[in-house]
Amino acid sequence: MPEDLRAVFKALADPTRRQLLDRLHERNGQTLGELCGSLAMARQSASQHLAVLESANLISTVWHGREKLHYLNPVPLHEIQERWIDKFETPRLRVLSAVRHRAEEQHMTTPPTYIYVTYVRATPEQVWEALTSADLTARFWGHRNESDWQPGSTWQHVRTDGSGIADVTGTVLEARPPERLVLTFPGSDEQRDGSPSRVTFTIERHQDIVRITVRHEDLPTESDLEAVSAGWPAVLANLKSLLETGDVLPQAPWEMHADLRDAQLTRNDPS
Repeated sequence: MPEDLRAVFKALADPTRRQLLDRLHERNGQTLGELCGSLAMARQSASQHLAVLESANLISTVWHGREKLHYLNPVPLHEIQERWIDKFETPRLRVLSAVRHRAEEQHMTTPPTYIYVTYVRATPEQVWEALTSADLTARFWGHRNESDWQPGSTWQHVRTDGSGIADVTGTVLEARPPERLVLTFPGSDEQRDGSPSRVTFTIERHQDIVRITVRHEDLPTESDLEAVSAGWPAVLANLKSLLETGDVLPQAPWEMHADLRDAQLTRNDPS
């Protein structure tokens, strides 16, 4: 390897020196003080790193009055590309890079999922009835869940104020009483674009108690995740109280997050 490229690789091996090059790429012609400020680095340390970069011909300096300005020199980097990258078939590498970036983008944009687990002293049949009975859901949820609960049927989450407004209208995807219930759970915006989130209730007996797992997936935004993270624990706490004591909690638990609930009701109110 030519000696000048050895110096370049040695200079690039240090992450601080790579940061200095990044800063000069963003804005060329910076003073020592400006580079120190952007990296929160002592002047002596920055000077030492800049000397290594200058020795490797990765930067050049120009005096402007009393100020010494530092400029990025891309020529050695271009030589590395020609010597060590182009011969490995740049077009193929570009394709692989595009695939990697696409995979990373898909990973980053995966809709969030919320999972909540609680335990209730009840039977699976009692929990199933509580989730699917319009009268019982009106007591512990503040809405009536209305449906025949057959796969493919519509279900509605209807207000109990007599207005007949359904804040959620979804589809029953799966119903296996008393073990598993899967529903689409669209908000008003989701109903318009046809991409509803989905809720799965799993009911498992363990001796004299039941474990209820709620999995709410394909949530479209972080604000939706925030809303369901407050909503599901409140709803299931009230369900647990009803099944274990015969009555709901003395105060509606979702009132602790009244701002989120009010925003949802306002969005869905046609008036």
